Amino acid sequence: MSRPPENPSDFSSEPSGAGSADGSDASSHSVSKGVPASRPREVSALSLIVAAEAAALLVAAGWYAVQLTTGAPVLSFWGAVFTLALLLSFSAWLFAVAYFLFRGFRWPRAGALVAQLFVLTIGFPTLTGGYIVAGLAMLVPAAVALVLLFRKSVISFASRAGGAPPAL
Repeated sequence: MSRPPENPSDFSSEPSGAGSADGSDASSHSVSKGVPASRPREVSALSLIVAAEAAALLVAAGWYAVQLTTGAPVLSFWGAVFTLALLLSFSAWLFAVAYFLFRGFRWPRAGALVAQLFVLTIGFPTLTGGYIVAGLAMLVPAAVALVLLFRKSVISFASRAGGAPPAL
């Protein structure tokens, strides 16, 4: 016996009972494929943490841009522009991770894990360097996000595979 093909369009980001465009109830599709019909609170909290980190990076990029335009001394102007581009790119990437994690896709879990490991890598030296508030502001959300990433409810909800529709 073969399984029916999984189509990402079968899953809906609408609340249960809202139905899909073809008139069928999307929640019955998601329950039958092992994905919970409702979004766990852990997924919402994890998405919020990642989005807050993305917003913090965006604020840091804005502050960096203001410093760059007001004539703060830098060793290399183009190196500073590159750093600004990295901050903006990483912020956009984290916003995408938060959005698609909230929708239940599989790939953002790895992105969120890597981001939390980067935050921990920066947070520990910040904390031990005497900036206790800034260090804790980085470490506590990252630790909470790491715990939430490995919760069974998060793993079971965020298991939707994204992909192209069938070719034929």
